[in-house]
Amino acid sequence: MFKLFKKDLILFFNDQRSFILTFLIPIILITVFALAYGAIGDLTENSESLELLVVDQDKTELSRKFVSDIDSLSILTVTNSELDKAKELIIKGKYTAALVFKNGFQDSLSHGFDVPLELLYDKEQEFETRHLQSIIVNTLLTYSRKIEIEKYYEAYTLWLNSGLAGNNIPQVATKGHEQFSLEMISLVGEKNDLGLDLTQAVAGTAILMLLFSMASVGTSILEEKENGTINRLMYSPLNSQTILYSKMLFAFFIALLQLTVMFLFSWVFLHLDITINIKALVLMIISTSFAISSLGIFLAAIAKSRQQAQSLSTLIILVMSAIGGSMIPLYFMPEIMNKVAILSVNYWGIQGFYDIFWRSLPLSEILPKILVLIGIGLVMTILSKRLINKNILKLI
Repeated sequence: MFKLFKKDLILFFNDQRSFILTFLIPIILITVFALAYGAIGDLTENSESLELLVVDQDKTELSRKFVSDIDSLSILTVTNSELDKAKELIIKGKYTAALVFKNGFQDSLSHGFDVPLELLYDKEQEFETRHLQSIIVNTLLTYSRKIEIEKYYEAYTLWLNSGLAGNNIPQVATKGHEQFSLEMISLVGEKNDLGLDLTQAVAGTAILMLLFSMASVGTSILEEKENGTINRLMYSPLNSQTILYSKMLFAFFIALLQLTVMFLFSWVFLHLDITINIKALVLMIISTSFAISSLGIFLAAIAKSRQQAQSLSTLIILVMSAIGGSMIPLYFMPEIMNKVAILSVNYWGIQGFYDIFWRSLPLSEILPKILVLIGIGLVMTILSKRLINKNILKLI
């Protein structure tokens, strides 16, 4: 029994794929998810402050003092803006929120009336917005109490100086702001209740499954090598580039077909409005398919065996999907994960589809993400072309 146990143990540790699947992938994913959920304190603490746009329409001493005080908080970075520009930046996803001091802010705060203060925000960033809301409200409450105290001491000083000091200490009628409510106005997605969750579900899942499909297509090159199919192809007039490009063309076609079917299904059965920007959607599907199909071929090109390619593909795809937003939406993650996410193809694809379905941006605003995906595809194609001769065709 122990000899059989020893034999199986040796085979297990000699099997690179089993070792990676058993130990390496879980360790990496545990680390990634711990970062995503903010469980690693030193790494997930926000070293960068929250960015807040400020629109001061009141332009009074008190509004300027309030802006200066919240800007002095280490957790906030304040940028002054005009109202129209602030709205545009929030809709484009450049900023999370904008604090608007409307006319009458100083008078209302001084007299204890309802304060005309609004927080414009992007519903996708609701968790960060709630944090901003808490900071702003607490600061305003501090101001409100300070003003009430100043009013009291002013009345008390006048009373003492009037020579009428007696048993009746003056009372100052104020309207406290203990129940102060900052008006929250979402500029994105209010007309589409299912937009955010549905976009995340469709885009995140589609890209994750597409990565696995394309890795499988890429791995088929190594399977054909092991089965001797490529041997026979190399005896034909075909060269290595023809074999590579034919595989890439097949992978690209399957990726196009898979994404198209997924979005059509979401349109018919899940009521995702794919007609909102057809031109941008078509270009996003094409660029995403190109980037991911090229990546699938690249993963096969850097491996020397089918098992190695499968293990490597599984590891890379799961890590990219975890940090890129396929498994956990980026708006649930700490700031550090949002910075790391740009290293994955998932991020650019998902954010591009967000711009279409959630933000309803024009093609000109989505084009940079499309170009990044095309760039990823071109880089992967060039690298695959060089590596496939070295790692696959020359080994025959």
